[in-house]
Amino acid sequence: MLFSPGWRAPVRQGEVLAVFTSGLLLGGMLSAAVIWLLSGLSAPLPHWARASAVLAAAAAGVAREFGLIRLPLPQNARQIPPDVLQTHLRRGTLQFGFELGTGVRTYVSATAPYVLALALLLAHESLPLTLLTGAAFALGRALSAALTYLARDAHRDTAIATRMPMTKTATAAISLSALALLLL
Repeated sequence: MLFSPGWRAPVRQGEVLAVFTSGLLLGGMLSAAVIWLLSGLSAPLPHWARASAVLAAAAAGVAREFGLIRLPLPQNARQIPPDVLQTHLRRGTLQFGFELGTGVRTYVSATAPYVLALALLLAHESLPLTLLTGAAFALGRALSAALTYLARDAHRDTAIATRMPMTKTATAAISLSALALLLL
């Protein structure tokens, strides 16, 4: 847990949040750079084939979020060990943020990030745009930690758990609509 009500570490919680966010940004941008490098492999495919594949994946993602189909998402079922944060707080927090930012060490329950990664892979956009997208993914993950830190509300986790299914479904539907508008 990054922030606890009984915080007694010699490092301020705001500093931990900054280090965590830096790790997220590094991880998200590394993943984006790898996606951009691999996206060159899709360049020989015609535009219509790439756009069709992205839209089909987005439609499957929406169907998954609405519970119409069962589609397991790729995941690494292990959690980041607690000793990562307990041994060296700053270095552990940076490592935790980096691993979470890459999106490959932890489980991402929503379909939208996978559809976005596939869209970037097949669209072969510019490196700056792809890196910006990776940074946006990381900042989206950092937003959750920042809001937890700023809220200091014991009931926040319950409220988030209640809203999460609706948020995931709305995000998937909006992603499909946006991709359809952009690609067609």
